[in-house]
Amino acid sequence: METFQNINKPSKDEQRIALKSYDTLAPIIKQLTSDNPEIEIEETQDRIKIPLSALKLLGDILEAMSKGKPFSLVPIATEVTTQKGAEILGCSRPHFVKLLESGELEFTKIGKHRRVKFEDVLKYKRKMKAAQKKHITDIMRSDEETGLYDS
Repeated sequence: METFQNINKPSKDEQRIALKSYDTLAPIIKQLTSDNPEIEIEETQDRIKIPLSALKLLGDILEAMSKGKPFSLVPIATEVTTQKGAEILGCSRPHFVKLLESGELEFTKIGKHRRVKFEDVLKYKRKMKAAQKKHITDIMRSDEETGLYDS
């Protein structure tokens, strides 16, 4: 599995190919009625059944690549180390451990090592970003009311 440091932005050539592929695949996906459509690999003439949800995910990946967005696939139930969790949140590992010990995030302990569900870290990050946005909005509103901010 790739780590967050190894995620690269798609090249211009990859973006171009992804856009062309997405433009072809997106309307086809909308027409599919089977939960497990069969697709053919033209290069080898192999035919495979693929879950529709996986095909839709491929469409999402191609769309992101076509826009030049880096992406990573991580199974939802994956547990991460305290170091990886800290990297995801953009904080130090000791601070992340304090978040765990204070009950901000649930974790399991395997021996001396703490493990946190990846989805819980992402949920906390979204919550943290929403709180930051609210604080910034409140500060701007306060500044406007006191006349410190010219709108």
